[in-house]
Amino acid sequence: MDTTATLSGNVDIPADIAATLVDPAAYADHRIHDSYRWLRANNPLGIARPEKFDPFWVVTKHAHIQSVSRQNELFHNADRPTTLMTRAVEERVRKITGGPNLVRSLVQMDAPDHPKYRALTQGWFMPANLGKFEARVREIARATVQRMLDKGNACDFVADVALGYPLHVIMEILGVPEKDEPRMLKLTQELFGPQDPDTARIREALTAEQFSAMMQSVVNDFGAYFRGITEDRRRNPREDLATVIANAKIGGDYMPDHDATSYYMIVATAGHDTTSSSTAGALWALAEDPAQFERVKANPDLIPGLVDEAIRWMTPVKHFMRSATSGTELGGRKIAKGDWLMLCYASGNRDEDVFEEPYRFRCDRKPNRHVAFGYGAHLCLGQYLAKLEMKILFEELLPRLKSVALDGEVKMTQAYFVNGPKKLPIRFEVN
Repeated sequence: MDTTATLSGNVDIPADIAATLVDPAAYADHRIHDSYRWLRANNPLGIARPEKFDPFWVVTKHAHIQSVSRQNELFHNADRPTTLMTRAVEERVRKITGGPNLVRSLVQMDAPDHPKYRALTQGWFMPANLGKFEARVREIARATVQRMLDKGNACDFVADVALGYPLHVIMEILGVPEKDEPRMLKLTQELFGPQDPDTARIREALTAEQFSAMMQSVVNDFGAYFRGITEDRRRNPREDLATVIANAKIGGDYMPDHDATSYYMIVATAGHDTTSSSTAGALWALAEDPAQFERVKANPDLIPGLVDEAIRWMTPVKHFMRSATSGTELGGRKIAKGDWLMLCYASGNRDEDVFEEPYRFRCDRKPNRHVAFGYGAHLCLGQYLAKLEMKILFEELLPRLKSVALDGEVKMTQAYFVNGPKKLPIRFEVN
């Protein structure tokens, strides 16, 4: 990438900020937000050149993120890695798969494949269809809340509530037996938290080759599991999402094994992990702000606003990457064909031009035009389910609580792709 000469002013981001963008620990200790704030003010669309990575544009403004996300022909998902990876890891991935990504889910697809594959399950995730799951989701929420209250007056809200609840909901919808849920949770954490010492499959420092092999082994484990599910659902179809995926036809044929595995994976991982983080984020905010807790408790009509604000506040998916299919201009910068762009959703969701008091958690924030679910054609398929699950959980939980407060240090996962709270100790009083 050599576009600097065509630009007015220095396009390069300072080296220390570029290094923060690729430092998993910066996403756990919130340093990333200091970098985002500086970038929005001083270089909202600049090039990062961190060591070991190909250079990439860093898109930090809400309007620019929306602009890129709207133009799917101009900014592709699949041509280069869809999530940030080092040059050496990308080389290994290309040797393993023949392409830039280890999986080929909806996230890694462009037209014409993307709309065809998305249409297979889109109906399942629309509000009209989700209505039939609502009573069951409420049962699961009620049982989850009761288990939490049975612990006495303290718990780790992540381990005891936020992880298991959305996991159980999505696995039931998908059709994975309850006994296999711990396995799905472990694989998800290994997939999304490969840089975190608590969740990585291998904890020591790895070469690019070892890291790629580790990630491929996680994908292979998902594949082996879901091949069994596919065989079963073709023989014994049921009223579940796995049956839809197993029997789906693209151009008259079953989808290729790798595509099917990728499809199961995005439902089985993104379908709960991001919801877990936002759910924990909501309670974290209420535990730190007793007045806000009292407000939502007294007025359940604020719960949908609490849910949306928690999703903005946590923005569990921190970035996706895009690449330009031809030369263009964005924010006064000339983007060259093949350039790689990082869409920083968590920065867009703190954009001072869009959000009043962006660093305050406000459950009554209206409007709340966050980009935590993405934007445009790749808008998260599961957004309505995520909001429904969170709304129902807080409808069941808040009336039972008299008070809630933090009971120790909150810890976040160390990851620059998807991250959220991994430990949230709370103490509470029950009504």
